Amino acid sequence: MVGVLAGRLDVSSRSFSVEEVPEPQPGPGEVRVRVRAAGVCLSDLHLVEGSLTPLHLPGDVVTLGHEVAGEVESLGEGVTGWEPGQRVLLQAGEERGGAVHTRGVDYDGGWAELALATASTLVPIPDDLPFEQAAIIPDAVSTPWAAISATAGVRPAQAVGVWGVGGLGAHAVQLLRMAGAAPIVAVDPVAVARERALALGADVALDPSDEAFGDVVGRETRGAGLAVAFDFAGVPAVREQALATLSYRGRLVLVGLADAPLTVRDGTRFSYLRQQVLGHYGSEPQHVTELVALAARGRLDFSASVSDVLPLADAQTALDRLGSKEGSPVRLVLRP
Repeated sequence: MVGVLAGRLDVSSRSFSVEEVPEPQPGPGEVRVRVRAAGVCLSDLHLVEGSLTPLHLPGDVVTLGHEVAGEVESLGEGVTGWEPGQRVLLQAGEERGGAVHTRGVDYDGGWAELALATASTLVPIPDDLPFEQAAIIPDAVSTPWAAISATAGVRPAQAVGVWGVGGLGAHAVQLLRMAGAAPIVAVDPVAVARERALALGADVALDPSDEAFGDVVGRETRGAGLAVAFDFAGVPAVREQALATLSYRGRLVLVGLADAPLTVRDGTRFSYLRQQVLGHYGSEPQHVTELVALAARGRLDFSASVSDVLPLADAQTALDRLGSKEGSPVRLVLRP
């Protein structure tokens, strides 16, 4: 039996290993993809650590990886419109039976030499977009893009704040700059992350513990406060600080995942100012295709987003580095 390498997680024991598995064969409506790059996300780490559990996984073991790019290798029965060798990325999930299933969570993902995908989840990518950059679009870039364009509905010249300039927040700064938001206030306790935010287009980058924090936000917004504050950190203290900076009809958008309660300390003020708290999760397929089109036109550059590329065999090392935040990575990428 021919085997290929895959990064497999046993959800029942939370044990992860890179091991040989049978070579997958595409069924009707499926495409087999030779994986060239796969992103390493905090969600992958949460799955391994146990703070995230699949909702629709039929068994106990799954190949991780929802950020995937590669080349079409073979087609299943009934698949048309694709040819071997075409460069593609894979949507991070799909609807099955009325519920959204996530690749690498609810079914096998792309931490593997070969991956299967429903043909409708393939997105063609231009020849000049490197696989490592294309792979991260379906989550690290599309999630903040959907939060900005759909959930928050950010308009040009609106004052915005970004708490947490890591894998998602770094792209949020870049995308907000492209969308015309101003000023963009980036907030992160890590100096390297603040420097990165300024390089990506933030107007000011603040340490959340800075005693002058409120004064700086007030000066940057001419006393009005932020129209939108994005929490990419998923930390209760961040959410309370962000709420305090909101303007009249300001919105707090929760992108970072947290199970802790959200506290609104001054409910009367919150209601009087018509403020809102909006939950956000993931993106829709059109957000990925929009980003690919923007990248193809040179509107976006993700070259600084790939902090390092590691072989698939070193997937555990990538998880360890992400967990320790070694080097404050934006995205680590695996190359099978």
